[in-house]
Amino acid sequence: MLDSTPAQINGAVTAASRTADAWAQSSAAQRAALLRGLADALQGQRETLVRIASEETSLPLPRLNGEMDRTVFQLQGFAEQVTAGRPFAVTEDAAEAGAPPQGRPRLTRVQVPLGPVAMFSASNFPFAFSVLGGDTASALAAGCPVVVKAHPGHPRLSRAVHELAQGVLAQQELPAGLIGMVEGAGIDVGVSLVQHPSIAAVAFTGSFKGGYALWQQANARPRPIPFFGELGSINPVVILPSALAGQAAEKAAALADSMAFSSGQVCTSPGVIVLFDGADADAFETALRDALAAKTLHPMLTAGMKRNFDAGVARVVGTPGVEVVLAGADAGSDMDAPKPLVARTSAANFIARHTLQEEVFGPACVLVRVASADDVVAVLNAVGGSLTVTLLGAEQASDDARRIARAAQGIAGRVLFSGVPTGVAVASAQVHGGPWPASTQPASTSVGYAAMERFLRPVALQDAPAWLM
Repeated sequence: MLDSTPAQINGAVTAASRTADAWAQSSAAQRAALLRGLADALQGQRETLVRIASEETSLPLPRLNGEMDRTVFQLQGFAEQVTAGRPFAVTEDAAEAGAPPQGRPRLTRVQVPLGPVAMFSASNFPFAFSVLGGDTASALAAGCPVVVKAHPGHPRLSRAVHELAQGVLAQQELPAGLIGMVEGAGIDVGVSLVQHPSIAAVAFTGSFKGGYALWQQANARPRPIPFFGELGSINPVVILPSALAGQAAEKAAALADSMAFSSGQVCTSPGVIVLFDGADADAFETALRDALAAKTLHPMLTAGMKRNFDAGVARVVGTPGVEVVLAGADAGSDMDAPKPLVARTSAANFIARHTLQEEVFGPACVLVRVASADDVVAVLNAVGGSLTVTLLGAEQASDDARRIARAAQGIAGRVLFSGVPTGVAVASAQVHGGPWPASTQPASTSVGYAAMERFLRPVALQDAPAWLM
């Protein structure tokens, strides 16, 4: 992959900027037609695109076809939301005679598109979080053009999807600059994109290190811009004793499947499992170890990702007070499949050791043994911010369940009371975000139809003339 030159980056952003005003004024029918056209075009080239994705990422065909389904679904879903008027929602306050606070002028609250959005593709979802993924779909639905920063992990696929998008734009007689793209493996391209004065917002999904650097750039601009970043998450799973009684093997099998999905390369993979000391916890630990040891994983997305996983495993294993239940990294090739890690520690040690609170991107988890609900709450508070917290065994109300549920809501964007954290539904009520370091904007979501609200700014019109309304 060749880095886009400064002139090419400027050209892509300038082209997007030229389309911004017209697209902000586009009708619901026009936006919905584009989104549906992109979905249909993806479907039409499914076989070719999935083959390219498999060649570049090592992800299996069933996984990629499922991701293609999701990408098409969310494009169609945003089209439906646009048709229903969601980005055009208006709140009216009729005029009231008299002086404030009883009296007021006529106020109309509308939503204004921010302008060109820089969208950083993710490595681990080459369709759903890439060129025509959720960030692009939600920005277009909101009335904003997009400049995509293609991910170097799947450059051929990114180019093919961008070419497809350009074909749809041409068919619908829309400007090519509405969906631009730049490329580059180094940080310079990303920094140049974020610093460009015509970029109005940034959507980022990726590593904490890269996201943090770009977030700083967005805030260091003469006029800072919103940076909607998803930076990392360890997704604690809390299993209350009632959930393990007679079900230790079943729960372990489900969580082993969750950890092994895509070789652990998903942002909602469980990285911490909190267990109350006892025989059932011992049985769960043994069952989880055996289930993961029997898994056949595929190679990771890139050699660099495998090296980072191995380094993360070494960091966890080398932390004082940690015992290895199932060994992880070995001296194999960077392109070998990762070996799952299961480690064990106490609540006190987890709370005291920051190295155990950092994400290891891949099939790795730390089992944290606790003695009380106080321990659970302290462990969750030590995590600080997570995309998800899963709380199993809280079907019946109790003081402990209430306290733990409150703590979970305090640190996570999504709290599950059944199932596993992997798998994020695209829906109106979905929240995929959370306090730092899970995301930079905990009041927003990057998945679900509320995602378009990131790229809309509220404006109150006071006594607006009829021609404007």
